[in-house]
Amino acid sequence: MKKYILVLSFLLFFVYGFICSFAFAGQDIVAVQSLRIAPYEKAIEGVESVCGKRLQRLVMSEFKGDEFEKELNRISPDLILAVGANALKKVRQIKKIPVVYMMILNPVTILSGSEQNITGVNMSISQEKQLAELVKLMPGAKNIGVIFDPDRTGFFVQGALKAAENLGVKLVTYQVKSSKDVIAGIMDMKGRADVLWMLPDLTVITPETIKFLFLFSLENRVPVMTFSDNYLKMGALISMNIDAFDIGRQAGEMVNKIFSGKKVKNIKQVGARKTNIVINKKIAEKMGVIIDGQILYKNDYYYCLNMLSRLLFNN
Repeated sequence: MKKYILVLSFLLFFVYGFICSFAFAGQDIVAVQSLRIAPYEKAIEGVESVCGKRLQRLVMSEFKGDEFEKELNRISPDLILAVGANALKKVRQIKKIPVVYMMILNPVTILSGSEQNITGVNMSISQEKQLAELVKLMPGAKNIGVIFDPDRTGFFVQGALKAAENLGVKLVTYQVKSSKDVIAGIMDMKGRADVLWMLPDLTVITPETIKFLFLFSLENRVPVMTFSDNYLKMGALISMNIDAFDIGRQAGEMVNKIFSGKKVKNIKQVGARKTNIVINKKIAEKMGVIIDGQILYKNDYYYCLNMLSRLLFNN
């Protein structure tokens, strides 16, 4: 009986794959990107892994004048994949072709909200997910400090306040309007915050403020959770960032739904569903921060896999 079930399952999988390939064979997808950079390439690979086909590329930086618009009109694609903020800005006026965006931090600043033909995946890891992961890593951290410019990341902090309340932790906030105010904000966190949550806020993040932040962090044993692995070298304890390949897979799933007949307006725009977490164990030791052994083991496991893949495929 098990043998027949396995055979039937294989046949169904094969037929489904054949139908999908046949349905999308005549559909032209163009990936519009501003530059050829590694995260964009990885995200496009994610789309291709789900859609089962290579995408045509239009790299905006490689065209002059109106050559880009002419080439896009010549191809006349069935769907446009906008990779990055500049790509979405370039194609947002198109109304008759479905557009799926990805690798954009805050698409609401680009879109009006009334677009019927645009959906996609933004780069933000939800406030709930980030805070939940932080609570798992550091269950003793009850007061989480955030310095932010309300004009840049105020929308994100508002959501974080609600998420913190649901998780039983407190968000200790400090608003700044200029980079000159950031150092005062960092000093205000002394004795009030158990951990500092570093947001991708351009008002807050400058070479001077970053240097002061990590000096304050080490001297006062207040660890920093950041959004980029680059800051681990400077003294952050935890990096929590997106998985570009999986964002591409999310976008690819949307593309498949559109080609299967689902209306774009009925496909909800979403955030990144997967996080990559890296822990700076040297900083943990210096600060005397205790992180669950299972989490550290998992972190080492994925770090080794990441290094192995780089050795195998990037040389």
